[in-house]
Amino acid sequence: MNVNFSILGRLSAALLLTTAVAISAAHANDNNDFSHLDPKGIVPARALSQALAYFKKNRESFSNQRYITIIDFTKPATRKRLFLIDLRSGEVEARNTSHGKGSDPWGTGYARIFSNRGKSKASSLGFYRTLHTYYSSKNKGTALRLQGLSSTNSNAIARAIVIHPAWYVKEGKLVGRSQGCPALDARFSAAVIRKIKNGSLLYMWSGQ
Repeated sequence: MNVNFSILGRLSAALLLTTAVAISAAHANDNNDFSHLDPKGIVPARALSQALAYFKKNRESFSNQRYITIIDFTKPATRKRLFLIDLRSGEVEARNTSHGKGSDPWGTGYARIFSNRGKSKASSLGFYRTLHTYYSSKNKGTALRLQGLSSTNSNAIARAIVIHPAWYVKEGKLVGRSQGCPALDARFSAAVIRKIKNGSLLYMWSGQ
């Protein structure tokens, strides 16, 4: 019997490659494996770790499990500090966002004060669940309601804390202050909202 060892060798190599790809894909899709996230390392590691721990513990509470959003309030309003993380691909989209006037009463560009009180005009830290969208005539675009899941943001619905487009948010410039909402540049807000609406996790963080 004549055996072509060259062909067998190529077949064995192909089989090993196929197996390796399958194992890699399974690893990437493991519900508890997020090692592929943020390959460029632009999201604060502690914030990402805290958000993922909360997500894993409360996964069934989030119907949109494709995205997690983190807002890093340790950064000034001039910096891109809203990070939209694709849990499938691992890629991160970074955008500018506002903080509340009550969080920055002196207009320094940094959020220093956080509050859950009505009429505080301050941003509220903690974990949120995104809800449904609606058309905001005031902000001339699609807005996204947020439900506070932490004791520090439990009044989010009553305070009408939402993600919305705003004329005073322009990427590459000093971002204006809101009434407590994480407003976005109108050029990008609709696309961001479309991805994260209907039950995804959002985490507003200040380095704690």
